[in-house]
Amino acid sequence: MKIRFYDTKEKKKTFFKPINSKDIKFYVCGPTVYERAHIGNARPAVVFDVLFRFLRQVFGKTCVTYVRNFTDIDDKINKQARDTGRSITSITDETIEWYKQDMNQLNVLEPTESPRATEYIDAMIRQIKILLNKKNAYLDDAGHVLFSVRSFPDYGLLSNRKLEEMVSGSRVAVSENKSDPLDFVLWKPSEVEDPGWDSPWGRGRPGWHIECSAMIDELIGKAFDIHGGGIDLVFPHHENEIAQSCCAYPTSGFANIWMHNGFLQIEGEKMSKSLGNFLTVQDLISSGLTGEVIRMVLMSTHYRQPLDWTHQRVAECSKILSKWRGLCAGTVASERPSPTILKALADDLNTPKAFAELHALAAAENFSDLLASAQFLGLLEQDFHDVEHKKRRLDEIDRHKIEAIINKRSAAKKTKDFTKADLIRKKMEAVGILINDQSDKTQWSLSPNFDQKKLKDL
Repeated sequence: MKIRFYDTKEKKKTFFKPINSKDIKFYVCGPTVYERAHIGNARPAVVFDVLFRFLRQVFGKTCVTYVRNFTDIDDKINKQARDTGRSITSITDETIEWYKQDMNQLNVLEPTESPRATEYIDAMIRQIKILLNKKNAYLDDAGHVLFSVRSFPDYGLLSNRKLEEMVSGSRVAVSENKSDPLDFVLWKPSEVEDPGWDSPWGRGRPGWHIECSAMIDELIGKAFDIHGGGIDLVFPHHENEIAQSCCAYPTSGFANIWMHNGFLQIEGEKMSKSLGNFLTVQDLISSGLTGEVIRMVLMSTHYRQPLDWTHQRVAECSKILSKWRGLCAGTVASERPSPTILKALADDLNTPKAFAELHALAAAENFSDLLASAQFLGLLEQDFHDVEHKKRRLDEIDRHKIEAIINKRSAAKKTKDFTKADLIRKKMEAVGILINDQSDKTQWSLSPNFDQKKLKDL
């Protein structure tokens, strides 16, 4: 199968040629862990989960290593610890557990490795020493170790920026004694109340960028297949990763392909707490949305394009999933996803095209392939078999009651009392009974949140 991915560095689609097809390696920048994951955090998790699933399907489950880190050293984490009186460890431990729970709700597979930055301090110190010895970094009077951007001639190729047009881009406060405004921090002194580690340059902590370079080197090596993340990380984070890694190991090449997902907005506006449209995964789950609906919305736009989260899009995805779930009720999934789905993903992870192929399978009544392909994409997985088990356990009284309510709704539609018909549908959906109107009949199925006790009161 010919596979092409868009390479941010090359600014075009390029054929994917693994360094070793039996040992494919890719790295994705994960979250900074100090609060619950919002849907902007969830988008790259879902995007690169699709990549993980696709590569494992094509090359074999044991042939793909996926690393996604947790940044558990950060000024925001330190501030939260000071503001709340809690320890750094308790905050990061709790937030990582939240993140894993939230991603599990979205059917995001666990990566092969999920390293925490604090576990790789020694590796960071070793890489900084190399950069100092090679004169790519220097120590200032205040105890900062800084990377010399102009020591790397290819700086700016990823983000397509010229040095003279750039601004300083470090996540942490930088020294006033920098040799060049563009230079960025590799190591900085820690305040007494902040986390710190002993180093040749005194007690301190690493800069953000060196964290990923060190974890990559330790876990997947100096040369690997794909580096991923959000488009907001291209500059300065990924640009700086390239500079420090390629200077430390000039013959490595670092990442062969760079893949970045687009921004996410809410109803056409940037998501922010000040606008009151800041949505966490937990908020959405608590509001009644299932994880698979959230996942489908996040996959409904091509990963490189901006995604607009809207009520209409959520409703559409919910309706489609309800329909597919109803069609697949009682179906045994095929052993493999349809080749048409794999072909769509082979063209730069084209999930909208993959969804079009799912609709085609539904139209062709190929429900076994539809179920297998949807589950391959992380859909129709949540409690699917449990739901079927619940349906089998319904007694005849419950079944007759459901059928009677559906007949009432059909009668209301025949008399064009659509208000009553819509009200009946909404009441049934609140119980967890999904309605799928066909041209000649109405089918029903159970959603993962079906509540048999509520059915008694319907």
